[in-house]
Amino acid sequence: MNATSGPNPVGALLLCRADPPAVRPPAQLLREHLLLAPAGDDWSVLVPEGKPWLHAGEPVEQVVTGWATALAVSAAGWPVVALWWDRDRAGLTLAAGFRRTVGYTWLADGTPVGEDEAMRTFAARLALDPVLDVQALEPLTVPDPDADAHTRLLGVVAVLGRVGLALPTGLLPGESADRLRSVALAQGAEQLEWSGWRDAVRAELDVVEGGPLGPYLRGPKARVLGGAQLAAGVPLLVWGLGRRSGGWATAGALLVAHGAFGLAYDRLREG
Repeated sequence: MNATSGPNPVGALLLCRADPPAVRPPAQLLREHLLLAPAGDDWSVLVPEGKPWLHAGEPVEQVVTGWATALAVSAAGWPVVALWWDRDRAGLTLAAGFRRTVGYTWLADGTPVGEDEAMRTFAARLALDPVLDVQALEPLTVPDPDADAHTRLLGVVAVLGRVGLALPTGLLPGESADRLRSVALAQGAEQLEWSGWRDAVRAELDVVEGGPLGPYLRGPKARVLGGAQLAAGVPLLVWGLGRRSGGWATAGALLVAHGAFGLAYDRLREG
């Protein structure tokens, strides 16, 4: 059996709890061939275009865990769920910020080989309902002769559907990488390409400025804040230096630095 055909093909999906505009910049930093598509309310899905696990000699689980971790660390607080499968096993990996990843695995026939505590941690970090959603996840952790690994992954997707996940039609875990790519493109998925560090940084700044802190980074509020920091910092710095007070001088210097940087950033971005 090869890696892309037969009952147990190899593939992966990355489910990001954020809209595509927020996912795009960090995903481009991976410098991998990925497809990006919306997947419900505040969810996006990344579909690998290629099969790096074939060329690099690494297991698919290891490859997508690295991707999920990188995305979660560079993201603005949103978690990433990686669903993966190969000839012998299938599983999920949750990455959230700098915390240790959480994973759960099933054998190809659906036999659970993960720890129950990992599934409970998975539910807690995704802020799932501690009663109803956890009860829905529990059957995935007990033996079931009628549920193979593919069925287990579909069960995970069904539970995540309770918190807004809605994968594009036909995009299901357990399919081959080639089929997932074809389905994603047919559904209008965006092909992500590495455009260089300058464009990547600019895109990341656009996302941050579009968030809650945006008005304080650029625009009238940002200029008012920067001016106020300078107005408070300069006399505080002078007073601290005159009194030979390192603490007050440092506080003044920080205010001056923040104010000057804020004003410079606003002008730079306007330009």
